[in-house]
Amino acid sequence: MTSPADPPNGAGASGPGLKLLAVTACPTGIAHTYMAAEKLAQAAESLGHAMKVETQGSIGAENVLSDNDVRDADGIIIAADKDVDRSRFVGKRVLVVGVAEGIHHPERLIEQVRGAPVYDGDGSRAGRPGAGGGGTAGSGGGGGKGRSVTYKALMNGVSYMIPFVVVGGLLIAVSLALGGDTTPKGIVIPDDSFWKSVNDIGVIGFQLMIPILSGYIAYAIADRPALVPGMVGGWIAAHGELYDSEAGAGFIGAIITGFLAGYLVRWIKMVKVPKFVQPIMPIIVIPIVATSALGLFFIYVLGEPIAWVFEHLTDWLGGLTGTSAALLGTILGLMIAFDMGGPVNKTAFLFGAGLVSKNPEVMGMCAAAIPVPPLGQGLATLIRRRMFDDQERETGLAALFMGFFGITEGAIPFAAARPARVIPANMLGGAVAGAVAGLASVEDNVPHGGPIVALLGAVDGVPMFFVAVVIGTAATALTTIALMSLGGGGAAHGGGEASGPGAAAGGAGGPGPVREPALVGVAAEGAGAGAAASVAGSVSASAAVSASAPAPAAVSEGASADRADQVLSGYLTEQTVRERLAADGKEAAIREMAELLATSGKVADAAELVRAALAREEQGTTGLGEEIAIPHAKTDAVTEPVVGFARSPEGIEWGALDGTKAKLVFMIAVPEAAAGDEHLRILALLSRKLMSAEFRERLLEAADEAAILRVLGEIE
Repeated sequence: MTSPADPPNGAGASGPGLKLLAVTACPTGIAHTYMAAEKLAQAAESLGHAMKVETQGSIGAENVLSDNDVRDADGIIIAADKDVDRSRFVGKRVLVVGVAEGIHHPERLIEQVRGAPVYDGDGSRAGRPGAGGGGTAGSGGGGGKGRSVTYKALMNGVSYMIPFVVVGGLLIAVSLALGGDTTPKGIVIPDDSFWKSVNDIGVIGFQLMIPILSGYIAYAIADRPALVPGMVGGWIAAHGELYDSEAGAGFIGAIITGFLAGYLVRWIKMVKVPKFVQPIMPIIVIPIVATSALGLFFIYVLGEPIAWVFEHLTDWLGGLTGTSAALLGTILGLMIAFDMGGPVNKTAFLFGAGLVSKNPEVMGMCAAAIPVPPLGQGLATLIRRRMFDDQERETGLAALFMGFFGITEGAIPFAAARPARVIPANMLGGAVAGAVAGLASVEDNVPHGGPIVALLGAVDGVPMFFVAVVIGTAATALTTIALMSLGGGGAAHGGGEASGPGAAAGGAGGPGPVREPALVGVAAEGAGAGAAASVAGSVSASAAVSASAPAPAAVSEGASADRADQVLSGYLTEQTVRERLAADGKEAAIREMAELLATSGKVADAAELVRAALAREEQGTTGLGEEIAIPHAKTDAVTEPVVGFARSPEGIEWGALDGTKAKLVFMIAVPEAAAGDEHLRILALLSRKLMSAEFRERLLEAADEAAILRVLGEIE
């Protein structure tokens, strides 16, 4: 008879010689995904177990676990800082931790998985708990240290929303620019125009972004059963007509419905039901009950206050007409920038639009404030690029474009990711723009905003209109940067708020980053949403990691000599290898490495290369531990990708998490244009090979530069 503490048949054994599986994943790049995979495989081999590791890096999943692998597995370790689909592991012991745990404590994880809970598909526990703590199958996703389920869920939603914002916004902007006509009703595209179809497609993208945000917040909290209630709840939030409001609740409403849906589904999962009902719970019962309950709650409970706010704000604004133009402009600017398409924004816009024929100055205040949030956030990504990751910078460019055409929603990804920093900055800039436009008596004769209306001749007082927009944009950008600097909100920092929508790259299988502190080192850059697709075929080396596989044999001396100029595709050559670093500090070492790279003839500006590398270090250390550091930079100070290597026998303090000094220092520099592809490929190859202690030892002991090159020749 099986005791309650024993796993069901096939769940896993606890004896020696186990068959183990693992999944490693990092939303921001490649290096840590493969470092964790190598470490787990090496630990399993040393303990006498067989292990297969599936890697889910920015280039996609490799060495994917098959149904047979899962069926025969005695336990599964998920070392990931992004959501990993666990539905295929039902009935197996599953341990969920952050990717950093896979790098630093692989032996401990292998011991813990032997007693980990059995995953039952509901996110709840079965079997006896794992000894010694650690994550469990019921945990919130095994995130990085200090990151709550709330933070991860928010970033998950933002990361999936970004493509809809960008695609929808740009299609609308292009259609308005090429097919729009200025009319008393605003910029209108004729119904029989080709550009009307383009605009309609963009509008669909915009309509979907709010449900997507809500749905994927819920998904991150309670898995697949929460997706439908989250998306339906987001749709209801965005459509005020369902609860008698002229404006929906916008992205703030979507965040609310996403969390409500996620935690409601979590609570329903905890309800004990008869066994015959359990199979239909996640696909029928939970989605129907949660969707109905959430939808009715929003319509009949939350919808009424939203409609009330909209109505009374409109009345209040009506009472302000005839008072100080600066005061009215300030208030309208604050409202326009607050929720970017939500009820407060819509109240201000419709108030101004309703007075276009009687008092166009009111619409002029709104028109000046409308583009400020996206223009300000886009400008911030240009002024302080190092504070933003790749996807944020790309989203910033799209926001600039949308802002020009008066699409305030272009700033939503930034506001959703960092609400406490971005929304106040947006409001300050909007208030300034509205006040300046009011004082200058700027008039807008159509119900639309942004520079586009001025260029099309709909604005009276064009010079002061642009002065208002420029001052407001600068205020938003500078305030955003200041608040991010004070709050540690740069691309590589954690904290209570998201580190950016690119996050989001991170997020679950998406853009937007949820980063492990200090371990972002080499992986954070170049890993946006587009990077996964663009480099999927560029890494030819297999990520298959098996404990039973023998260590790669050393390349013969002659063969390596023939390939001396082809180490890392020729980016690392005899010219860029140094047997011993003279520097004894990190900054001096980076300067010395930059000088070394300059000998290749591919460095146009060594000083700028040093600056870019040091700026990268400010975001987070590139000391990976295991006596390794890989400083790197994406900069046009180099004309082609180039890699250098040098040793420091005494070691250089690099701020690595494991406390080791860097004795093996690689430096990577790539031009901005080549960053996405080659950057990731080089990092992937290095991170895999450097996890071999035997390889590192031979690299340290190589007698001279020629011997070093022979060892490095094994990387490809």
